[in-house]
Amino acid sequence: MKKLFFVVFFLLVSPSLYCSSLVAKTFHPPVDSLMVSTADHAKFDELKKDFKSGPEVTEACLRCHTEAAKQIHRTKHWTWEVPMKDGKMLGKQHVVNNFCISVEGNEARCTSCHIGYGWKDQKFDFASERNVDCLVCHDGTGTYKKYPSGAGHPAYVDTVFGTTPYPKVDLAYVAQNVANPNRHNCGICHFEGGGADAVKHGDLDNSLIEPAPHVDVHMAVGEDGLNMTCIDCHQTKGHQVPGSRYEPTARDVHGFDYPMPDDYPTTCSSCHGLKPHKQYAKLNDHVDKLACQTCHIPVMAKERPTKMWWDWSKAGKLNSKGGEITRKDSSGLPLYMSKKGEFEWAKEVVPEYRWFNGEMNYVTFMTEINDSGVVAINHPDGEPGDTLSRIWPFKVHRGKQPYDRELKRFVKPKLFGPKGSGAYWKDFDWDKSIAEGMDYAGMQYSGKYDFVETEMYWPISHMVSPKDEALSCVECHSRNGRLQNLSGFYLPGRDTDRYLELFGLLVIVGSLAGVVVHGILRFASNKKRMQDGDA
Repeated sequence: MKKLFFVVFFLLVSPSLYCSSLVAKTFHPPVDSLMVSTADHAKFDELKKDFKSGPEVTEACLRCHTEAAKQIHRTKHWTWEVPMKDGKMLGKQHVVNNFCISVEGNEARCTSCHIGYGWKDQKFDFASERNVDCLVCHDGTGTYKKYPSGAGHPAYVDTVFGTTPYPKVDLAYVAQNVANPNRHNCGICHFEGGGADAVKHGDLDNSLIEPAPHVDVHMAVGEDGLNMTCIDCHQTKGHQVPGSRYEPTARDVHGFDYPMPDDYPTTCSSCHGLKPHKQYAKLNDHVDKLACQTCHIPVMAKERPTKMWWDWSKAGKLNSKGGEITRKDSSGLPLYMSKKGEFEWAKEVVPEYRWFNGEMNYVTFMTEINDSGVVAINHPDGEPGDTLSRIWPFKVHRGKQPYDRELKRFVKPKLFGPKGSGAYWKDFDWDKSIAEGMDYAGMQYSGKYDFVETEMYWPISHMVSPKDEALSCVECHSRNGRLQNLSGFYLPGRDTDRYLELFGLLVIVGSLAGVVVHGILRFASNKKRMQDGDA
């Protein structure tokens, strides 16, 4: 009987032990193993050529990686489109934002972050395999860089953009030294989204390329760092990268997910499980109401300030000679630019907290807005009683941007282009810029514009602090704490309830009365026994 018990025990437990071992190996790989390849691309004759363009390199790549471009074509990184359940088409190609407002009409500039070559207008061929940019994600040299206004192409000759030099990229050298995507590859676009480093997200900037542990405990470099890369969590299948701000997983009910399912959610619980706290098990009771990020990312923009305010209504001021104006603070951050307006930046920012169930409502360019107050371009759905909702941290970017004051809809101004084309960054004429942009998009414009204040929510998931820097209980369970603006639920230490406090007072008074009465009775009983003894 004992032998049978141990056989059953082994069969049940050993897979769990193996899985735990696999988890450790999967998510804490040795640094040197991240770039291990089964092929030395420097030995391939196909790559020993004087490539004249990026598409020529892609053609060489596809001779071996025959299905790669077809896989890329099915990804959000390629289409910049995300169809939603309510029929809306979102994605970078379609959404309103309060940074550079719209991709359409400004493709040649915006698509410097696209994983393709040549998207300069509406005629871009999304079915072309040679237009896929393999190198932007797989450059292992750190030398590959797209030209800012090159519609996705790198510099093919030595050139400059503004005052920044862009040397000619040695395409053959890069092609012969490809590697798995690292933090630099991903960060080229995701750290510098919105036009510059640290502008958009708040928890993604170039400080994550080689961060210290206090910046991000997972990506930290050095002897004590895990040195994890983006793809350790965002593990791809067929070039599909999980983790989307359009379809985020607000609450993971599965916990450990091994082997990875097709809909792998890229959550904290996928690695740490649904009961991550071993030493203080009481903290696991919070998992049903709090996102892990809420406690473990106490501040964002830890090393570099992030943009918190962008006011387009202030743009267009020129100096006495008709030249553009740029004002910077003592650290070199722009506070005003004629092209873009007025900015505010902040460092070590405490996030704002909202109930979030994974559904994010987006305003589109066809949505009629209420211009009497602040317009939420997107807004997280969720409420306290919803079992799918958790309290999440957000960066909320605010600003002012143009809209059609007659039709009550956001507009798509043409920002980028040559002088005389109506592009605002050259002609500084809002009416002409909006008219050109809306005509290009095939949308109606009344001819009357104004500016409206907006806000945009960005969920925070990076810059995870070491556990000893996580929030303490009192930072939420107190008056005027971090969650003071969240209503609809009772939070001990923060809230008062007349009946609950009266009940508690009665319990305390009753307890004290019981102790006093008990003491008096004991005293009287002892005194009586002493008197009886003397008698």
